[in-house]
Amino acid sequence: MTRGVVVLGSTGSVGTQALDVIARHPDDYRVVALAAARNTDLLAEQARAFGVPADLARSCVDAPGALAELAAHPEADVVLNAVVGFAGLPATIAALEAGTRLALANKESLIAAGPVVAKARAASGAEIVPVDSEHSAIWQCLRAGRPTEVNRIILTASGGPFRGRTAADLANVTRADALKHPTWQMGEKITIDSSTLVNKGLEVIEAHELFGVDFDRIDVVVHPQSIVHSMVEFVDGATIAQLSEPDMRLPIGLALGAPDRLPEAFGAIDWTTLGTLTFEPPDRDTFRCLDLAYEAGRTGGTAPAVLSGANEVAVEAFLAERLPWSAIAAVVEEVLNAGTGSADEVDDVLAADRVARERALAAVERRSAA
Repeated sequence: MTRGVVVLGSTGSVGTQALDVIARHPDDYRVVALAAARNTDLLAEQARAFGVPADLARSCVDAPGALAELAAHPEADVVLNAVVGFAGLPATIAALEAGTRLALANKESLIAAGPVVAKARAASGAEIVPVDSEHSAIWQCLRAGRPTEVNRIILTASGGPFRGRTAADLANVTRADALKHPTWQMGEKITIDSSTLVNKGLEVIEAHELFGVDFDRIDVVVHPQSIVHSMVEFVDGATIAQLSEPDMRLPIGLALGAPDRLPEAFGAIDWTTLGTLTFEPPDRDTFRCLDLAYEAGRTGGTAPAVLSGANEVAVEAFLAERLPWSAIAAVVEEVLNAGTGSADEVDDVLAADRVARERALAAVERRSAA
């Protein structure tokens, strides 16, 4: 059976790699709709290549409601949400409420609105298959045992471009420095998130929401080779890990076709040349965003939404060279300390996100003026 696929964020890193996977399997997948932000030329080229009508290949930068409309497309069997940031929330909710498989690469929507997404996830036929390499790895490792047999989840982190450097070393790092990720080719926002380790903190919250494991049983370990994508430790002491060379097409392909795997190898390892795999604890003093995320996750309610919104504003300011890298964590912490609330409905989350962004922008402006 050919599966209809909606690709949201089609011109970004994950979106283009997803279309590469789909193009290799024309008998298995058919693109029914596309959405992108500003790269309208590439969007039009993709629409022509995959036979998507113009009205279903949309630029959604000024029309966020269009994402939800496309995510609820009646011919969609899988919705790949690779939209950057909190803007992906309406599509996440719409896809799940439509009873569709959500291939989730937009971690912010699940993190910011966990309780709301959980309600939508209860719809008949709805499921989430993670696309992030770490959560895909966990999803695969969990096949090895029952939920009651899980002792802890171990998320691996590359350490980003600043691994091993102290806070003093990082006082004057530039935009270009932070965008030099050692192993992954990703968009600017997620690359900066990797440099501060906030991405790993967000992934801790995402793992809690996806797999129902409490925060005291989710650990982070730095693994600079990015070969072990994450691990699950079971109650008998066995640890199951998923290993592959860094290639996002592996988790993308699995999310599209699960539980089946693609009949081709993305990221296969040459074990004769692999070399050494190393692991070390994260430097929580230098990379304070990691603990801020744990704090927000444990607080619950709108705290994860506040964390996500404040971080987006701080990262945008850093990329625009209006905020030093070292102040990203300070802005996020200030906004978190200003207060959070309950997150029972979408409106609660939207309001928390709006206020968090306003407070973060004010914090950025104060620092810019100093």
